Amino acid sequence: MLKRYLLAPGPTPVPSEILLSMAMPIIHHRSPDFIPVIDSAKKGLQWLYQTKNDVLILCSTGTGGMVGAVNNFFNSGEKVLVINGGKFGERWTKICQAYGLKVEEILVEWGYSIKPEAVEAALKKDPDIKGVFVQATETSTGVAHNVEGLAKVIKKYENTLFIVDAISALVAHDLRTDEWGIDIMVGGSQKGVMLPPGLAFVSVSEKAWKKNESSKMPRFYFNFKKERENLAKNQTNFTSAVTLIIGLNEAITILQKEGLENVFKRHAKLAYATREAVKAIGLGIYSKESPSNSVTAIEAPQGIDGQLIYKNLREKYGITGAGGQDKAKGKIFRLAHLGYADTFDIITGIAAIEMVLKGLGHPVKLGTGVAKAQELLMK
Repeated sequence: MLKRYLLAPGPTPVPSEILLSMAMPIIHHRSPDFIPVIDSAKKGLQWLYQTKNDVLILCSTGTGGMVGAVNNFFNSGEKVLVINGGKFGERWTKICQAYGLKVEEILVEWGYSIKPEAVEAALKKDPDIKGVFVQATETSTGVAHNVEGLAKVIKKYENTLFIVDAISALVAHDLRTDEWGIDIMVGGSQKGVMLPPGLAFVSVSEKAWKKNESSKMPRFYFNFKKERENLAKNQTNFTSAVTLIIGLNEAITILQKEGLENVFKRHAKLAYATREAVKAIGLGIYSKESPSNSVTAIEAPQGIDGQLIYKNLREKYGITGAGGQDKAKGKIFRLAHLGYADTFDIITGIAAIEMVLKGLGHPVKLGTGVAKAQELLMK
């Protein structure tokens, strides 16, 4: 028998309470029974997003929310600025280009975070830029970008929207939507929110809604204006993902019981313990600055393929983490500490890494990283 452990940055484990809530008999999405369900969900998302704005609920992956963040607020030919420091920054570029936007990129070396002053210089140079796109956490590199610092810069430009992909950062990082002035923020169900894949969440500011009025891009399924109108009536524009939204309410209940500040502290503690345990083993951290609280990208030892470590973790010890992507493939492997994660997820993951490395012939003293994680997680 091989017991499976899910320590990937998405999907993440789903608590039994949430699974049981989703096992209730299905209800119709247009029936009176569903009205209090979605009413609770939309209020819970406002709490999670720290916003008074509407948070739209879409039946899609997080990428669907990213698409909607482009085709609902811009026009073909408009200039936008994309922070590209990994595979998901690259995704913003591809989506914007697919809709005919003129994309200027700030290329950030993988493993590093964007400097707000670089964005400020770009906006000063070209005030016609209508939107700035960034990841709160670049999942491919394990780096968290300075969302607060960027927001301070962008809010000075009244005709420029600030769009944040928080799909893997939501819950793990303190993202203050209203206080900082984030115009559009995209989340997904299968990360920190502890649900199966299938929902995207998008908060939209009044500044962004005004820009929506002048956007003429084609849209049908991802029509945020219609979603907003339906949300006011406790509905979604098309068929609601009823079961997932029921699970969402249970997830938010769990998070509210813990308290938002405690949720952030837990993720920061788990992330720090993971990084320090990895260093104790003798491995490097791929993120050279501003490491994410969601996922740790770990450098493979010289002469060992990171994909082989990832494969051995999964096949030999039942630990599903993540491998490297694109230019980092083979150089790193990744371990998440996101959502339904606690002390012994980290200890289990670190122990498995030590065992895999020893099995591959790398000189590692078993228990070194585990001891460091135990020491830090007891505090």
